[in-house]
Amino acid sequence: MRRYARTVVAFALATSVVTGTAGWVSGDAQQALTGPPPGTTSWRADRVLGEELPDPERATPAEVAAFFDGLSTGERQLLLLRHPSVVGNLDGAPLELRYRANSLALAAAEDPRYRLLATPGRQILAFDPRGRGQVAEVFGDLRSARRVSVVVPGSDNDAETFDRKVAAHGAPPGMARTLHAAAGPGTAVIAWAGYTTPVGVGVDAATGRLAEVGAGRLTRFVEGLTADGLPEPAVFCHSYGSVVCGLAAHRLPATDLVVLGSPGMRADDVDALRTRATVWAAKDPTDWIDDVPSVRFAGLGHGTDPTDPAFGARRIPAEDAEGHAGYFAPGTDSLRAFAAIARGAATEEGAAR
Repeated sequence: MRRYARTVVAFALATSVVTGTAGWVSGDAQQALTGPPPGTTSWRADRVLGEELPDPERATPAEVAAFFDGLSTGERQLLLLRHPSVVGNLDGAPLELRYRANSLALAAAEDPRYRLLATPGRQILAFDPRGRGQVAEVFGDLRSARRVSVVVPGSDNDAETFDRKVAAHGAPPGMARTLHAAAGPGTAVIAWAGYTTPVGVGVDAATGRLAEVGAGRLTRFVEGLTADGLPEPAVFCHSYGSVVCGLAAHRLPATDLVVLGSPGMRADDVDALRTRATVWAAKDPTDWIDDVPSVRFAGLGHGTDPTDPAFGARRIPAEDAEGHAGYFAPGTDSLRAFAAIARGAATEEGAAR
């Protein structure tokens, strides 16, 4: 009976504390963005090439890549100009085409939230203005990179907050930019805010509902990279993003899964993730996430702390990371370890404390 009572108390805490970057506030329930990109109806009806175009909802990234491989430069350009919102978000389409498509879509966007994203020179690999907005940005030369990384952020991230200056190293572009700078030549890093994240700290953050949808979107996005001829990435998963990565792990093509400031991956241990990727975990002792109960019951909570030795992940030193948003701060042991993983040069002895 006492054990049951402790579990109930733990989950009462979990519903009010779990995973976010906005602090100790109540969260608003979010409707996960699903389905194909905006403009898909017009794309499906278009016969400008004399045939059906690959369905953005049903075609696999590999099928999309094969379709574009069979097109001439002029045909690719025609589709880009007619359907920028589809091409820019079509996993498996050539990345150079997606950059140009999203540049056009952003230039046409009237929403002031996206003005910074339209800055010339930014490499926007995905842009969906629906709802709170979703975006992915590349740092480095993705086409020539020998090693690729994807950063998956946690709560309170969307197209509007993407470029926030407060806690910049905890924002998706800040994490990706500092990781790319530390990893050095031959690498590229993608900041992927491509799923509907929880807002604040509430039931959304304590459950896997949004993460389930996010896991499917992340898997398809990464499959699109590999279908376009890019190497399998190392995936860095912060906070609630680690829940997304945990649910995606069994089907996600990745060399490494790196979780930091994680409330749990909805798995009891590494074996339960069913991944061939190497799993790493970091948690700073001053991170408030350490106060979140490592439990899972009746759909609430995310389970075992990935930094618990019993979980079986390789431990990354993070003693100097300073809080929930400090893991990518320049000069920290955690960033040095992340950079080694991003370069493919990390060893368990080199990264573990």
